[in-house]
Amino acid sequence: MSYRSLFPLITVCCLAAAAVRAEETWLRFEGQAGPGMGKKIALVSGDEEYRSEEVCPMLAKILSARHGFACTVHFAIDPDTGLIHSNNQSNIPGLEQLDDADLMIIGTRFRELPDEQMKHIVDFITAGKPVIGLRTATHAFSYSRHPHSPYASWSFNSSQWPGGFGQQVLGDTWISHHGSHGSEATRGVVNEKNKDNPILRGVGDVFGLTDVYGIRNLTPDATILLYGQVLSGMKPSDPPVKGPKNEPMMPLAWLKDFQAPAGKPGRAFCTTMGASVDFQSEGLRRLIVNACYDLTGLREQIPAKANVDFVDPFQPTMFGFKDDNYWKQKKLKPADFDLHH
Repeated sequence: MSYRSLFPLITVCCLAAAAVRAEETWLRFEGQAGPGMGKKIALVSGDEEYRSEEVCPMLAKILSARHGFACTVHFAIDPDTGLIHSNNQSNIPGLEQLDDADLMIIGTRFRELPDEQMKHIVDFITAGKPVIGLRTATHAFSYSRHPHSPYASWSFNSSQWPGGFGQQVLGDTWISHHGSHGSEATRGVVNEKNKDNPILRGVGDVFGLTDVYGIRNLTPDATILLYGQVLSGMKPSDPPVKGPKNEPMMPLAWLKDFQAPAGKPGRAFCTTMGASVDFQSEGLRRLIVNACYDLTGLREQIPAKANVDFVDPFQPTMFGFKDDNYWKQKKLKPADFDLHH
């Protein structure tokens, strides 16, 4: 058979491969070079307000291209269209990728996943594997549709397992907006007691447009790395608010140990920053990258100043709720967040 006669067949095969690629509901980035080679991180997005669907692919690209970690990225998907729909609280495909992952980064909000999806998250945590929580991960799950699910106690408002996943694993559940939402930005202030912690290595200035969250249940054994200083406006140059909002300041980023029921002990890092616009802060990106090193057993290899340059253009969307029409018009596919140079 001649090459010419094969050409239509090759074309059809290529088109079929492209169609499969376009329909994929999650992304994978192979580790390229660096200390993270051989380690795998699963990044789980899915929130209505803070654009975790933008955050997770951006972090995955940095972690894979700059530091060698293999990464998978998971999204809230409309099962009827295969498109990203962050208001859909009950479908995040591909979570079986957690089964052999070394670390989970989660930025979900009020999700109520089918038991077969949620089981992968629960098994991961029960195995004592490490987790990084971003912003709304303190209230990552909310069970109202299926209160009899075996995982209902993971809900943010659980009384059976007080505060659910957020409080028990990350350190706290949803409490309040401590700063004024949308008008008082946040500056990260290093806790002098822990200033030599390797996760803070090279971090420098941390500024975010999101407000400081209220924290009430964090236990004394947590290692607080940053406090959240409430600013009087939305610019980095705005001075801190005077008065009780900053006296004392709320914890903003910390490490803590956890143990799920009938599980093995594990380690968590959490920050209540985490909107996509917050990650314009080089310091915040470095904080997360350093935490990835720490929680995957690479603490001794945290660089003096980890490379957290964006791998491809990152133009974050300002936080805010979007209606269903927004997502229908956006027609975002996971592949839209693949590498673009």
